[in-house]
Amino acid sequence: GAGSAFPPRARHLLRAGRHSVPLGERTLVMGILNVTPDSFHDGGRYLTADVALARAREMVDAGACIIDIGGESTRPGAGKVSVNEELERVLPVIEAVVSGTDIPISIDTSKAEVAREALKAGARMVNDITALRGDDEMAAVVAAAGCPVCLMHMQGEPGNMQKNPRYDDVVTEITAFFEERVEWAVARGVLPENIVLDPGIGFGKKLEHNLAILRHFERFLPLGLPLMIGASRKSFIGAIMGDDGTGERLPGTIA
Repeated sequence: GAGSAFPPRARHLLRAGRHSVPLGERTLVMGILNVTPDSFHDGGRYLTADVALARAREMVDAGACIIDIGGESTRPGAGKVSVNEELERVLPVIEAVVSGTDIPISIDTSKAEVAREALKAGARMVNDITALRGDDEMAAVVAAAGCPVCLMHMQGEPGNMQKNPRYDDVVTEITAFFEERVEWAVARGVLPENIVLDPGIGFGKKLEHNLAILRHFERFLPLGLPLMIGASRKSFIGAIMGDDGTGERLPGTIA
């Protein structure tokens, strides 16, 4: 399993094209740029390339180390988007941000064709919420590019993931999922040093599951791979704060 293959290491250099992102020295921040009309927090705000570039520059100035660009909303209940529509959304924005900033870009997609074209346009990392399960060709695209890839845990899919997620022990089950996915990806040519793991806060998880992940985050460390956590302004923060919208979740996010 992955536990024995990857001994824990305190520091890790994630090579994203000509960029080297040092992990393990401090917590790094990934900026999220949703170029979708329906994302839960910023849907519709950054659809055009010039507006998206301005926002990307703000993120760089604020200290982001990488920017994640996505063209398909993954909020609970979200519908699917065609390959062509997703490409039309993300490619102009990727090209603008690559030419107008000096920060590595991650493409948030589960479609191999979108990942392939995004990497051609200058993206340097693939962030796949399906952990390479959503498209049979995705592992080959990542392996051929030799780029970093983030494998996320999700129970179900965005359309149904929050209906009634169940776990006996959420952290143990996610760990087993990670071990299986890493082994699967490496067997298909993905380099172990290119893999990042994301337990998928809010993706097929109830409040108590999200809190268990945060409370026991160190239990993922023996996998020996970099960990990413996406908690920003998600509904579990609102539930803790007694807030039913996304407006007041920033303090909880920062905490």
